[in-house]
Amino acid sequence: MEKDLLNSKKPVLNVIDSLFAEMLLDKSLLDFRKEKIQQKIDQSLRDKNKREFLRLTEELKNIS
Repeated sequence: MEKDLLNSKKPVLNVIDSLFAEMLLDKSLLDFRKEKIQQKIDQSLRDKNKREFLRLTEELKNIS
């Protein structure tokens, strides 16, 4: 029975599950960050703030 535990694929699945969870979290955080920057870009357009608009669009390009 101990041999079965050593040959178990459970540790591999735990690693895969952890990697998947990390990737999902990273993607969610990136999407959230992009949305916040886009909101600030919209605000800079409403405010006619060219400098802020250019800074934010550059920031958005860098994370995309």
